[in-house]
Amino acid sequence: MKPVRKAVFPVAGLGTRFLPATKAMPKEMLPIVDKPLIQYAVDEAIAAGITELVFITGRNKRAIEDHFDRVPELELELESKGKEELLNVLRDMLPSHVNCIYTRQSKPLGLGHAVLCAAPIVGNEPFAVILADDLLDSDKSVTRQLVEAAHQHNGSILAIQDVDRSQTDRYGIISGSSVDKRTTSVTGIIEKPEPTKAPSTLAVVGRYVLEPEIFECLRNTKPGVGGEIQLTDGIAALLQKKSVFGYQYEGTRYDCGSKEGFFRATLDLGRKYHGLS
Repeated sequence: MKPVRKAVFPVAGLGTRFLPATKAMPKEMLPIVDKPLIQYAVDEAIAAGITELVFITGRNKRAIEDHFDRVPELELELESKGKEELLNVLRDMLPSHVNCIYTRQSKPLGLGHAVLCAAPIVGNEPFAVILADDLLDSDKSVTRQLVEAAHQHNGSILAIQDVDRSQTDRYGIISGSSVDKRTTSVTGIIEKPEPTKAPSTLAVVGRYVLEPEIFECLRNTKPGVGGEIQLTDGIAALLQKKSVFGYQYEGTRYDCGSKEGFFRATLDLGRKYHGLS
């Protein structure tokens, strides 16, 4: 497999579960203590060696672009007041060798369609997909774990975790056979199956390393659950052409698309990294 240099961030969603906070602010800009969700996702990508950050945006997402822009007047103000620590935080937020690219998803047609919007930018090379709603706290970047697994197994990699059977209708669920302690060779995947119909309890969470053949699969994918083009359906088609593996990552997941998960992340990361009680 070629090096994985690009990561796609689908950030066009409306964030309705956090209204009214997200009426004028992207949900990806909601802060966990002092850093927005999208920054956690970007930091994870950079730690995995990603150098091209591809944001799939929509209306009212300008704040994400502004966040990753330089603000010379703010930096000058901090420098003049001797606030070197804060100044370094701003300057180190996006390394000079990392580029941001923005493209629009004109209609909310689903995660699969959002990923497909990145095709002209990604081209014919493998890439990561990172959903900022899933904050994954780990000693080693989860995206790096997936990239390493992709090179080891020479195939696309889906981050998976074992969930309670009662929760299978919240996730894409895989079926397959065990390759090693953490890796499953995927033979099937289904979007949000009822617990009685789920083929396993191995659920896909918001991290993927995908080979470029996924784009052709998505172009041929018809709307599925919710009338949207599901990435899960595209991956099911990819299985017919290429090897796909599930990888049980090391780390703690916070579902920050829910208020409960967002609250837990704020408490846990506040204690762990900021000494808050």
